[in-house]
Amino acid sequence: GYAHWKGQVLNSDELHELYEGLKLNKVNHYDYVLTGYTRDTSFLAMVVDIVQELKQQNSNLVYVCDPVMGDKWNGEGSMYVPKDLLPVYRDKVVPVADIITPNQFEAELLTGRKISTEKDALEVMDMLHAMGPETVVITSSDLQAPLGNDYLIALGSHRKTKADGTRITQRIRVESPKVDAVFVGTGDLFAAMLLAWTHKHPNNLKVACEKTVSAMQHVLQRTIKCAKVQAGEGNKPNSAQLELRMVQSKKDIENPEIIVKATVL
Repeated sequence: GYAHWKGQVLNSDELHELYEGLKLNKVNHYDYVLTGYTRDTSFLAMVVDIVQELKQQNSNLVYVCDPVMGDKWNGEGSMYVPKDLLPVYRDKVVPVADIITPNQFEAELLTGRKISTEKDALEVMDMLHAMGPETVVITSSDLQAPLGNDYLIALGSHRKTKADGTRITQRIRVESPKVDAVFVGTGDLFAAMLLAWTHKHPNNLKVACEKTVSAMQHVLQRTIKCAKVQAGEGNKPNSAQLELRMVQSKKDIENPEIIVKATVL
């Protein structure tokens, strides 16, 4: 969101070296792995290797993947990572992921299928399940919300295979009020909160999503309120003023009052 940025991008060799250090010290036992924005195919391939190795050590490890590739602006989708990342996500990353959190455009990229209706979205989520993940949440979409144009729809699907081999799928829709501003980091916050709340409610995607989206709303409402005060009457807040008020929202993140309800489909 800023005009300038500095620093280095970690490459796959450096990631591998860090992981080797963890292994040498025998501190490479994890319950969760979460990945987000990545720009490099070899880095992404290295993540897959590491996740597979960690899963051999701990078969209960849950890999949460936010396949950050692009988004839609005014109805038009565009990628903001190199195009060669798509086949790596589709063919290597998603198959080892347990939970994925694409937005609508990313879900369309991964499946090669356009979403125009809720029915399309449910079928796309089924296609994503078939690729590997047990839990799929489309974090945002441009679908028409039953509550009206001021609401944004997220959709979730959790597929569980019972001991006798039968599959049960829970599907939900969450409608949250739109906030009139462009924030940076909301996708990262969503994926992190979903990891936390699915950990607390492993078999209840409805509650996990309600807590995730409610926490998001608390953070965004606090952020926009603070940003408007800083910008002053009649001025549009800038990137610095729209930094997510995470620390100030500690209590809402730990124990969010449920202000957004999910509908079971």
